[in-house]
Amino acid sequence: MSTCVITGGAGFLGSHLCEHLLGKGHRVICVDNLETGSLQNIEHIRDDAFDFRNIDITEKVDIAEDVDFVYHLASPASPIDYLRLPLHTLKVGSHGTHHMLGLAKFKRARFLIASTSEVYGDPQVHPQAEDYWGHVNPIGPRGVYDEAKRYAEALTMAYHRQQGVDTSIVRIFNTYGPRMRAHDGRAIPTFLRQALKDQNLTVFGDGSQTRSFCYVDDLIRGIVALAESDVHTPVNVGNPNEFTLLELAKTVIEVADSRSEIIYEPLPVDDPQQRQPDITRARDLLGWEPQVELREGLQRTIEQAGVEQLAGASD
Repeated sequence: MSTCVITGGAGFLGSHLCEHLLGKGHRVICVDNLETGSLQNIEHIRDDAFDFRNIDITEKVDIAEDVDFVYHLASPASPIDYLRLPLHTLKVGSHGTHHMLGLAKFKRARFLIASTSEVYGDPQVHPQAEDYWGHVNPIGPRGVYDEAKRYAEALTMAYHRQQGVDTSIVRIFNTYGPRMRAHDGRAIPTFLRQALKDQNLTVFGDGSQTRSFCYVDDLIRGIVALAESDVHTPVNVGNPNEFTLLELAKTVIEVADSRSEIIYEPLPVDDPQQRQPDITRARDLLGWEPQVELREGLQRTIEQAGVEQLAGASD
């Protein structure tokens, strides 16, 4: 039985990763300070191999047990969170990543950093492959998240090259599924919340900007495949099927059987116009690609999460 430390383990992605690894027979130490995560995401987990610890990784992290894998997912990830917590976001990317890399070095564990498609910024290359260096505004409002992740990638490679730590970097593209917060500010939970209440769906700009949406189960498979590989360079994990936000809004209305209409609001600052992963490296090196298409994933999300949770009735 391998022991896995998961930072951000009470968050949206982290809680799904905890479940997946427990299902594979691993022991899981879930680390989270609950700033953006929630105990509700893990309250259903009843497993003797699961251990939750309330730890802020920007402070010293002490894990006494032997550790085989460190999955570093902790970070405010939605615009609402990292704009509310700009300094904490930078500290998690810098101090937090440093502490977790130090733990992986001391324990001789395989380390995986959850990076993001935001390292590409508002890309001038489409689709985005891992050798593209990005087009990021370091002093814009989104810079606290973008640059925290870019720094975390640089720190991870420095530990690998100089300290010999066994590292991996996953660049996560837009992901959705059960346990996303209804008010987290991202497109799919916002559209689902509005559609399930028959409210107008708010599309920014003219809705022509594109995103690629990956269902959470597919993403978790990709993360684990990378962690269990010997790949050290960054790997995109996401769904390459590209949709405009207007197309997404219309699809959500159809799947939710909603009477909502679409209204338009001004674009946020530095909002990327295109976002689509080139997953050639994931296919070739990991044998991974997504299996769940958008409409099916939206239906699963509604069925598994329930209308009350998605509509924000319990917020």
